[in-house]
Amino acid sequence: MATEQDAIARCTEPHTRGSLVHDLRELGMTAGMTVLVHASLSSLGWVCGGPVAVVQALMDVVTPDGTIVMPTMSGSNTDPAAWVDPPVPKEWFPIIRAAMPAYDPAITPTRGMGAVAEAFRTFPGVSRSAHPNTSFAAWGHNAHAAIDNHKLEYCLGDNSPLARLYDLDAQVALLGVGYEHNTCFHLAEYRAPGAKELTEGSAVMVSGQRAWVTYRDIVFHDEQFARFGRLFEQECVVTVSYVGSAQSRLFSLRNAVEFAIAQVKLERQEAESS
Repeated sequence: MATEQDAIARCTEPHTRGSLVHDLRELGMTAGMTVLVHASLSSLGWVCGGPVAVVQALMDVVTPDGTIVMPTMSGSNTDPAAWVDPPVPKEWFPIIRAAMPAYDPAITPTRGMGAVAEAFRTFPGVSRSAHPNTSFAAWGHNAHAAIDNHKLEYCLGDNSPLARLYDLDAQVALLGVGYEHNTCFHLAEYRAPGAKELTEGSAVMVSGQRAWVTYRDIVFHDEQFARFGRLFEQECVVTVSYVGSAQSRLFSLRNAVEFAIAQVKLERQEAESS
């Protein structure tokens, strides 16, 4: 795991809110843009002000006329029977289902989303979607258009913020992370035919009472996303430059989804024929 000393060692001088503003503009981010951001603070190098400075820089560049969206997922509020990182004993399953706190967009922490997303969800003016395990947070002009009405079933499909960002012709910024973290590829998994379904569960509030509810979703295969990304860059426009100490990318969400639909279709056809 990267340490703060590792971040310092990668820098000739500290990165600041102002230097990150410059870097984000060099990447192609502009005022008024709608952008889905995935960021790794440790990859950016040593930032004066840490994740708060990163969020402030993003807001400075995009301005309130634009929109910033980040995944703020809370994967611990899922059915423990499917947990693998780490798994828990089978005997614990009913206890967890009965005791898991209900999702609350104001206080439920992110899990595995990184320090930038965790800081972003707490900023004044940031709203968070209602999904108990795959929420998104948003700030700016199209914030509510992007995240409102996030349906429980098929959490990253056509009734999710990803589909609304597709409609808004949003950009995707990968700041120090690879395509394996590119959430929008999941929308392609829904839109390509042949997805396998499963039953998921989460703790939510129903009529003022905490309840464990189940709902339909699909099996994800994000282990292919890094390969999709390599192929995507060979065929589509992707801007690549450094933000802080991290190689970063900016590209069209709509282009990425359309490209991935074709890849998912091909994979599923090959799987059926093998």
